[in-house]
Amino acid sequence: MRGLSGVTDYYLVVTGRNAPHLKAMADELERALSRGGARCFRRAGAPESGWVVADYLDAVIHLFSADARSYYALEKLWGDAPRVR
Repeated sequence: MRGLSGVTDYYLVVTGRNAPHLKAMADELERALSRGGARCFRRAGAPESGWVVADYLDAVIHLFSADARSYYALEKLWGDAPRVR
């Protein structure tokens, strides 16, 4: 996203299987990044809604159910951004 958006350098888009899976991924993400010294600036959404977003300033991480990911289609919104795998 660097050079395309002033909001963040990276968007990470992840798909979870169900609400408990999304919650587990969101919680582990926060624990793992915290161990590395990163702090979550803001977290929004709820696993039950099919969407959780965690803002780490340099990276914004979206955790979606398959339906929500298809609906929001962030990959299409930022289609001109280079992909990092």
